Amino acid sequence: MTTPTPYRLRRDSRNKVIAGVCAGIARRYGLSRNGLRLAFVLSCVLPGPQFIAYLVLWLLMPSD
Repeated sequence: MTTPTPYRLRRDSRNKVIAGVCAGIARRYGLSRNGLRLAFVLSCVLPGPQFIAYLVLWLLMPSD
């Protein structure tokens, strides 16, 4: 019996809303895409570099 290989951390181009960063992270870790998107949007009201981190991931994560 073989174990399935986990997805690599890549932007999801098929299920993207803006850039596919949240969809790619959700696919990699087995989370809900919409749940992760909602958590990101809600976290943007808190102080911190969330939006900048999204932009950096958009630039650094390869697309699939």
